[in-house]
Amino acid sequence: MTARNRELLGLIPASLLLCAGFAAVFIQQSGKLSSVSLVIGAVFLGLCLAGHVFIRWTLPYADPYIFPLVAVLACFGLVMVYRIDGARLARLQAQWFVLGLVLFVGTVILFRDYRKLEKYRYLIMIGSLAMLLLPKIPHIGQQVNGAYLAVHLPGITFQPIEFGKVGLVIFLASYLRDHRQALASGRRIFGYEVPPLKHLGPLLLLWGAAMLALIVLHDIGSSLMFYGALLAILYVATDRISFVVIGMLLFAGGAWYLATHISHIDARVQAWLHPFDPTLYHAAYNSSYQLANAQFGMAAGGLFGQGFGQSMLTIPGTTAYFIPVPNTDMIFSVITWELGLFGAAGLLITYMIFCARGFKTAVLARDSFSKLLAVGLSAVVALQVFVIVGGVTRVIPLTGVPLPFVSYGGSSILANFILVALLLLISDRARRPVYTS
Repeated sequence: MTARNRELLGLIPASLLLCAGFAAVFIQQSGKLSSVSLVIGAVFLGLCLAGHVFIRWTLPYADPYIFPLVAVLACFGLVMVYRIDGARLARLQAQWFVLGLVLFVGTVILFRDYRKLEKYRYLIMIGSLAMLLLPKIPHIGQQVNGAYLAVHLPGITFQPIEFGKVGLVIFLASYLRDHRQALASGRRIFGYEVPPLKHLGPLLLLWGAAMLALIVLHDIGSSLMFYGALLAILYVATDRISFVVIGMLLFAGGAWYLATHISHIDARVQAWLHPFDPTLYHAAYNSSYQLANAQFGMAAGGLFGQGFGQSMLTIPGTTAYFIPVPNTDMIFSVITWELGLFGAAGLLITYMIFCARGFKTAVLARDSFSKLLAVGLSAVVALQVFVIVGGVTRVIPLTGVPLPFVSYGGSSILANFILVALLLLISDRARRPVYTS
């Protein structure tokens, strides 16, 4: 079976999963099965088939599993958003999915030769850092759960940091392609190879940007995601584990210092360490209410979950959420509550396979820029999943990073479709046969 036919075959289970999910929600809500679930599944399959035909036409050698995995994650998100917030937000989520497909097509057409992005790497870096700081601008920046993540303009609210992550990965891949040898070597000082400071300058600048995100945006997750991608690309580029160790120590030291000197970050850490403390649980600001209730919900899910509609989204007799923002930051806790450990594990395995295919693309890539870009893009997705799932499960302090393709939000879907388009462009070039005379 050809790669494109495997991709086509993989889209069918995704559509069936969407039909089954909506059917289960309809049965839970009205006690009867509705044919609307079949219509929704057919429309979703039609959209996926349109994307498949475009990939077959423009990227015939691209990885056959990445797009079906995205379809599975997207249908998972559509079902859960509908279950949590009803038809209005689910309709908006579907619209964002359609716009994401359009942006996916535009990215493939516009950057057919994605390597020309290297020419604009410093411009891309400046633009990405500007997006990082945009939510802090007065009158347009918007605070979300204590962190500055969103920008509000007339008629639209979006999170520019989602697009900034792609731009920073492009810059890092291009910069390290040219300077990897200098970074991997250098002068020996006390028996250790120290790379020239002029080549470390831009990387230290990005470390400073990660710390700035903690100070200005009050956002631990975004800084961890950016800096983790930097270390992943740096390790692949230089093959030196010392960079990763030093980088992690720098980040840990900076995060510890800022957490002990910035009240908001310290409150997040305290809520993470002591979520069931009565004082923190009932605090009016920076409370542990959200995190503690998420633990209760996931524990109630057990192995197989309570079933669709059986989680307590609102407190009985009120309109207040038992787990605040369940459709974005805390959607993983609702998934675990209703689908259990097996359902949550299935979702995480889907992400793991997606990232594995991305790293496989990096292994097959024939030039350094493509290899580093594929590593960075895959690492960003992996770290984003780790940051939000780790925050909900108390592995790390909770932050407001959306779960890719699953959490409600247009910025995340659009930015991740750009990411997927770049991965498939790299994959197509890597797998394309080399004809020799």
